[in-house]
Amino acid sequence: MSRVLSGLLAMLWMSLAHGQHAALDRELAAVAHDPALPLASLSVLAVRAGQVDYSFQSGTRQLDQPATSVGPDTLYRIASISKMVTAMGVMKLIEQHKLDLDTDVSQYLGYPLRNPAFPGQVITLRMLLSHTSSLRDGAGYYWAGEHPIGTELTRGDPSMWSSTAAPGQFFTYANLNWGVIGTLMEAVTGERFDLLMQRLLLQPMGISGGYFPPAFSDAELARLATLYRKRSTGTEIWDSTGPWIAQADDYRAARPHSTVPASYRPGQNATLFSPTGGLRISALGLGQLMQMLLQQGQYQGRTILQPDSIRLMFSQQWLYDGRNGDTEQGQYGSWGLGSQRFGQLADGRDRLVEDAGFHAVGHLGEAYGLLSTFAVDFERGIGMVVLIGGLGRDPALYPGQYSALTRSEERILTALYRHVTRRDAP
Repeated sequence: MSRVLSGLLAMLWMSLAHGQHAALDRELAAVAHDPALPLASLSVLAVRAGQVDYSFQSGTRQLDQPATSVGPDTLYRIASISKMVTAMGVMKLIEQHKLDLDTDVSQYLGYPLRNPAFPGQVITLRMLLSHTSSLRDGAGYYWAGEHPIGTELTRGDPSMWSSTAAPGQFFTYANLNWGVIGTLMEAVTGERFDLLMQRLLLQPMGISGGYFPPAFSDAELARLATLYRKRSTGTEIWDSTGPWIAQADDYRAARPHSTVPASYRPGQNATLFSPTGGLRISALGLGQLMQMLLQQGQYQGRTILQPDSIRLMFSQQWLYDGRNGDTEQGQYGSWGLGSQRFGQLADGRDRLVEDAGFHAVGHLGEAYGLLSTFAVDFERGIGMVVLIGGLGRDPALYPGQYSALTRSEERILTALYRHVTRRDAP
């Protein structure tokens, strides 16, 4: 092929890609500003062939300050995608032989962790990471101050445990698993969870943000998005005609204050740092993590994780068989180690896009008005990140047409898939 012809084909491809992206920009803007379900802000990113291929943002970080436009480096509290990132730190500690998936975690914690209904059954890290530990969120999953998490875990509160399913037998999504995971990570390293995750993962990759906003630089706080809902002031009632009300990360008046006692000892209570949902990171930062995963643990010449660790983390640990778990109305069909496996249920309710052929792994998130998605297809080298900074109406009124997601999420993810990752014609 001549150089001239090659150049013409390259120019044609670039023109088509630009046209597709312009059409996608318009489609996503229409979703973000849909009067039926407006979004406080939106930041998305798509990866194709292992590289960032598309990025789009809409809205502002603080709705009363028009100058605070959302960018690809805007930090969001990403909710439960944090669990997947925490699991990457776990895999690093497994590589270092500081943790083992099938050891009784009591050995790490320094006290017996047992379901009172099944005192003879050990609980392992594999069970915690796959939500089969028999722990439940009924008694909460956050304790402030110097309160040791072990006091709660060992007092026999029946609302904290399943009384019918022994450890390892039944899937129930429980945030408390990650409070335990973060605490045992501290126990085996002697490091505070937020600082540990910086050392193991975020700093080596040059990723801004972290699990503890009081430690953020002024520049990082300036890029942090406030999360919103449209609800009546002081109530949990949705009010689409009312104002946007800040729900989390509203630090416009002052820097966040530390809630960690000066006398805190690692291994005491990592719920203070929210390994379950408290990571602040940008779409760009999540894109860096996605690239690292697709590059078999390599990032900019550094080994972050071993290929075997990545394969194990996203391998199937649990699959719904009709009676062995709670799918939460079809949201969960299969699970890895701190990761969701999408598109596994026969009815398709756990898929992300309208095309049932997209079999991705990753995680979803929802908290304080935010909705988030991290989804990667290793086989095809494609992936998507979606961060929604708040909803203007009750999402239950606008359910998905083919999945357990909201209709806004379906529209965004399907548009990204068609225009970028699958590269349909516009």
